[in-house]
Amino acid sequence: MGVEQSGPDHRLRDVAEAMRGVIELLEVYWTGAPDASSSVTVSAPQLRVMYVLERREGINLRQLGAELGAAASSVSRLCDRLEAIGFVRRSSSTASRREVELRLTAQGRAHLDRLRARREERLAAVLAQVTPASRARLVEAVEAIRAALSAVRAEPEPSAPGHEERPAAPGREHPPDGRGEHPPDGGAQRRRTG
Repeated sequence: MGVEQSGPDHRLRDVAEAMRGVIELLEVYWTGAPDASSSVTVSAPQLRVMYVLERREGINLRQLGAELGAAASSVSRLCDRLEAIGFVRRSSSTASRREVELRLTAQGRAHLDRLRARREERLAAVLAQVTPASRARLVEAVEAIRAALSAVRAEPEPSAPGHEERPAAPGREHPPDGRGEHPPDGGAQRRRTG
């Protein structure tokens, strides 16, 4: 799927550049204030793992690696760190003894809840400086972008040459995020985790 070059909106690249700039500013703004309620620091790649585990309870390392576009060894190291701080739990799969299922712990979920609350509070302080009319337009635009990102995430990924497409295990499809959260990486593109 390429970027639209013609049609009613010739400025898609300008919009994409502006959004990228906002996303980068938000990343810096959100990470700039330490979380006083937690002595644990979670890296951006570790957060991506936690977001996926929240959505796909019981996912295995292979599926998690595919979801993140990362090597299983890199994902395993990220999960090792998250398990060491008590945010992730590994358990044997009920379907196969050779498989390990990954789940967020209550402590991991609580960390995500605190992080989201802190981010929303900081973002609300910024949005208070924007006019109500601009905020209303922003909500409409953000909802449209969220719907487009959800549609892109639902599209099957093309297989690499020489590799067969493997269907997801029953009950492990990529459901839309029931909490209405945006994709952890903004859905922009798959990045390597490491």
